[in-house]
Amino acid sequence: MPFDRALPQALPAGVQLISGRRFADARGWFMELHRAAPAAENELPDFLQDNVSLTGLPAVVRGLHFQRPPYAQAKLVTVLAGAILDVIVDLRQDSPDFGRPTTFHLAASTGQQLLVPVGFAHAFCSLQPETLVHYKVSAPYTPKAEGGIAWDDPDLAIDWPFTAAEILVSEKDAMLPRLRDMAPIDWGMAPQGARYAHQRARQNARGSRLHG
Repeated sequence: MPFDRALPQALPAGVQLISGRRFADARGWFMELHRAAPAAENELPDFLQDNVSLTGLPAVVRGLHFQRPPYAQAKLVTVLAGAILDVIVDLRQDSPDFGRPTTFHLAASTGQQLLVPVGFAHAFCSLQPETLVHYKVSAPYTPKAEGGIAWDDPDLAIDWPFTAAEILVSEKDAMLPRLRDMAPIDWGMAPQGARYAHQRARQNARGSRLHG
């Protein structure tokens, strides 16, 4: 199997850390980032767009971002160079993890990928210079659907690896609201893509551009 999926009990429902298998030799290594599969066999959504962001400096925070239904996005995040602290916040009102941030250390050196399902805000903080992040999304960027939460929302109390004085954010991200000031979002509206609608049904049965 080219991919190994881990779902520790501490993770919110639907979130997965995926360890890709690398084929290494004296020249370096090769790794598959994603492989499409028949709907009946695939646990991943249909990905419709690929995004890449280059962050030149450490201590840059991008986020917390999301898109509202029916353009809500699942993401598959991979670090191609450098390292990040990746942060997700559960925005699903019926989830026991609603409003809880979960953090991950993702680095090009490990090859781990993070699957972020629909219903989460997403951000990352660059830990090294020239950090390159690739992420596949299940719906295209749609300006009218974009939303976000303040990276320094005191209610979230995210433990960023740099001080507030050191962190750099865009002007747009600096104006994002706190979670408590946002209206509830109905994530039940079907995302784009028939296969992903099937996956959401399975998840429910189990219990700016801002973006980038």
